[in-house]
Amino acid sequence: MSGTNMGTRASTVGFIGLGAMGQPMASNLARKGFDLIVYDIAQDRVPALRDLGATVAGSVAEVAEKADIAITMVPDSPQVEATVTGPGGLLEAGRPGQLVMDMSTIDPAVTDKVAAAVAEAGGSFVDAPVGRLAAHAIAGESLFMVGAHDADFERVKPLLEGMGTTIHHCGPPGSGIRTKVVNNFLIMGINQMNAEALALGQAFGLDLQTTLDVLLGTTAANGQLQLNWPNKVLKGDDEPGFRMTLAHKDASLAVEAARRAGLPVFAGAAVRESLAMAAKDYGEKDFSTILDAVCDLGGITPPRL
Repeated sequence: MSGTNMGTRASTVGFIGLGAMGQPMASNLARKGFDLIVYDIAQDRVPALRDLGATVAGSVAEVAEKADIAITMVPDSPQVEATVTGPGGLLEAGRPGQLVMDMSTIDPAVTDKVAAAVAEAGGSFVDAPVGRLAAHAIAGESLFMVGAHDADFERVKPLLEGMGTTIHHCGPPGSGIRTKVVNNFLIMGINQMNAEALALGQAFGLDLQTTLDVLLGTTAANGQLQLNWPNKVLKGDDEPGFRMTLAHKDASLAVEAARRAGLPVFAGAAVRESLAMAAKDYGEKDFSTILDAVCDLGGITPPRL
């Protein structure tokens, strides 16, 4: 990969990874008129994008050959490394002036490694992990935490505006993913306390709706309890907007990063172990089903609205 910057807006955008978040995000780009080429290892995910006018690639290399900006939205660190720096990856088949924007939630050390490899190959790198829920991605209302040099931030900003409503430029490459790790670390802790509190209310025999009305009217209120849980676990919907296995992965990223920094995170370590336990039975279900896992341990019926 070599060459000069192709300008503030790419003529062709590649999107690799069409999962629960990637598919709606790519779909919004297609609907808004971006010239889009997409790829996913699971080929059953691509017809919806083809129907919206996107070109479907047969490999990562084909995306690299045709895209000016290549977006990756894949599950974890090994997939990002393989997609960007591995054989047949973006760097091997990269085009002059290409920018790589990773929107995955991965180990910040891997983000740094990939960013360095892209820079060494003459390209530009942006990390822009996503906040909010799958429902927000569908509605085009995602939040983005962006690590980028100023010129690269301006280059990807039209894409981010096409997929979301809130964009935070957190600093240079690597700062976006670090902000995301902090954000998700707090979410996992909040969810653990939500689960234990509602399980306790269930054990007490309290009315769930009344309990929620109280909790959401005091400083105990939080976004998961107010926005996500009533639409997921509390109505019996365990379809994964965000899988339990990914929740465990994100908690582990934060705990390991804290360990490397010499920072004790006692509560966070306990949350990680709870998620590891829950993932055995609820791994492919929504991470809000941590409530059901806690209730299982207590031998009580999970509360439902």
